[in-house]
Amino acid sequence: MTESQQIPANRPVTLLGLGAMGTALARTWLAAGHPLTVWNRTPSRADALVADGAKAAATAAEAVAASPLVVVCLLDGASVTTTLADVDLTGKDLVDLTTGTPEQARRRAEWARARGARFLDGGIMAVPPMIGVPQSGPFIFYSGSRDLFDEHRATLQAPADATFTGEDPGFASLHDIALLSGMYGMFSGVTHAFALIRNEDISPTGFAPLLKGWINAMSEGIDQVAQRLESGDYTTGVVSNLAMQVAGIPTFLDTAKGQNVSPELLTPYFALMERLLAAGHGEEDTARTVDLLTTTP
Repeated sequence: MTESQQIPANRPVTLLGLGAMGTALARTWLAAGHPLTVWNRTPSRADALVADGAKAAATAAEAVAASPLVVVCLLDGASVTTTLADVDLTGKDLVDLTTGTPEQARRRAEWARARGARFLDGGIMAVPPMIGVPQSGPFIFYSGSRDLFDEHRATLQAPADATFTGEDPGFASLHDIALLSGMYGMFSGVTHAFALIRNEDISPTGFAPLLKGWINAMSEGIDQVAQRLESGDYTTGVVSNLAMQVAGIPTFLDTAKGQNVSPELLTPYFALMERLLAAGHGEEDTARTVDLLTTTP
């Protein structure tokens, strides 16, 4: 593309869906100077955006026709299918930020291509108040058409940092769910920790910095797990091996019992560790537990 053919930074955008996230996205594109056309099943949700310069379309088809780049942020995949059922997508660049599974994203990519559109799936790693606020650290994973991503990257960067994860359309949602799964795992441990002190004369707000500092320090182990999974070396440099950790499980269970706290958030991981030990991996790091959760496709 020559300099004279370069796409202008403030190119038009169509946005379908004005829930809390959709509205936050819309405001960032307006603030960045993009001509914005919006559509929502409940038209009144567009009123405030129209007052700020957006154009409200009466139908989804009218909205899609208004811009080469069409961003969808609806409730679920069924809503996307219904909304775009009779809409001409020929020549359009479709970006789906609706939360879904990797397989749903792959099917949506095929569906879009069959209707003449390039496709990107997206996974939003932020809550609405973080959108358009770079210092809060929002980012969005994208996967699918690399050409689409490169062409519209400046536009996609307006709401949050745009990270391309690959041409497999399912990779954005897979990264999204994987990170969120790590978050929920962390919060399950946090929940158990606070439960242990709940009925004692220990201030939760006083305990919180200790817990946060410990989790931050232990997060360094994430890199070690990744390196062991890639290298297949589970023994070099092991500080606390599996056998030692399994030997400590009764202490965790007895403490929970003594504090009248259910151990249900910890026992699934303990069970994996015990399976590994029984299989003869006592001198190894615990990283191999990952392989106990996976099956061959």
